[in-house]
Amino acid sequence: MTSSSPNPVFITGGTGFIGSHIARRFLAEGHPLTVLYRPENGYGLLVDVADKINWHAGDVLDIPSLESAIEADMDVIHAAAIVSFVPKDRDRMEHINVEGTANVVNVCLKAGVRKLGYVSSVAALGRPTAKGGRAGEPTEINENQKWEESPNNSVYAKTKYWAELEVWRGVAEGLNAIMVNPSIVLGVGNWSKSSLQLIKYVLDEKPFYPAGLVNYVDVLDVADVLVQLMQSDRTARRFILNGGTIPYRSLLEQIAAVLGKRPPSRQISPALTRLLWPLEAVRAWLLGKAPLITRETARSASSLYRYDGHEIEEVLDFQYRPLSDTLERVAAALE
Repeated sequence: MTSSSPNPVFITGGTGFIGSHIARRFLAEGHPLTVLYRPENGYGLLVDVADKINWHAGDVLDIPSLESAIEADMDVIHAAAIVSFVPKDRDRMEHINVEGTANVVNVCLKAGVRKLGYVSSVAALGRPTAKGGRAGEPTEINENQKWEESPNNSVYAKTKYWAELEVWRGVAEGLNAIMVNPSIVLGVGNWSKSSLQLIKYVLDEKPFYPAGLVNYVDVLDVADVLVQLMQSDRTARRFILNGGTIPYRSLLEQIAAVLGKRPPSRQISPALTRLLWPLEAVRAWLLGKAPLITRETARSASSLYRYDGHEIEEVLDFQYRPLSDTLERVAAALE
């Protein structure tokens, strides 16, 4: 690849939070960019640069639409996924996250693309039952973690793990592919969706904070790393992307400080959280809304896991952005 002739790039999930930042990063480097989208959903978080993008109508479940867009020697970024912890979304996640990934892998193999970059999640590494160590110490997870069946694994985690198996199957069949596993991604986007609901939670000055730890990474770091990996000779590897691990209380307090809001001050214990989610499920059902707390989010918010994201720093000579920089950018976007 040369700077005078950047490789064409095709992105699924490009209108969403992570995908849009990856798309902007490729645009900034002059790559011809095609983004898969559904016309009825519009250009999402890329609306301001829509005229710089070749838009391809389709869906990861529509194989002909993928075949007509993905070409030989193209770079493909697969970022499309459904993130949900609501039980009714299980079938949809299995279709989009697993079947959709299998479709992208198969079309990439058939077309002979230059490289596939897959945006996975630390959830796909699983959350094993803690073994040994002192009580209250977090369980450390790195890239070598083997999936273990555990009640701590959400349905979303399972679908991302199954999707990863499709990527590894593609690698075994000759596909040049790289994978990143971000933790909770923070940055500027739609405050009502995904991990950015944390920002909305603080904006609304909610009083409670969970007892567990939160692993976080800046969305700009995710985009920077993936673009660099695509341009490198690294292949058939996964990299955890995690800028830090802190208590939920600390993160929410820091968000509140930059937003000028009152921070949560009352810890909600794991036991109380387990009592609340069934009540919330009933309330949501009566109102016809998505529940604010589910069995899976209750487990997650109270968990003690730390993801080791240092390997990518050594491979790319890369440094994560400080959390303070991320939050200041978020605060500026909300002014």
